[in-house]
Amino acid sequence: MANITDWRTSTRTQGQGQCVEVGFGGDCVGVRDTKNRAAGQITVAVQRWHEFVSGLKRGSFDVL
Repeated sequence: MANITDWRTSTRTQGQGQCVEVGFGGDCVGVRDTKNRAAGQITVAVQRWHEFVSGLKRGSFDVL
């Protein structure tokens, strides 16, 4: 498993605790549940993460 550091949550969560954390570690990005960190994390390649974020910004995942 990659050594993920610099875990962050969105500033938009406003302390509600219903969000995920994203962390960075070399050539991968980790995503985990803020309420259940012990459950582990999903790890993806940095390039795939950038593709995912770009898709979000384009609205590729929006439900009509």
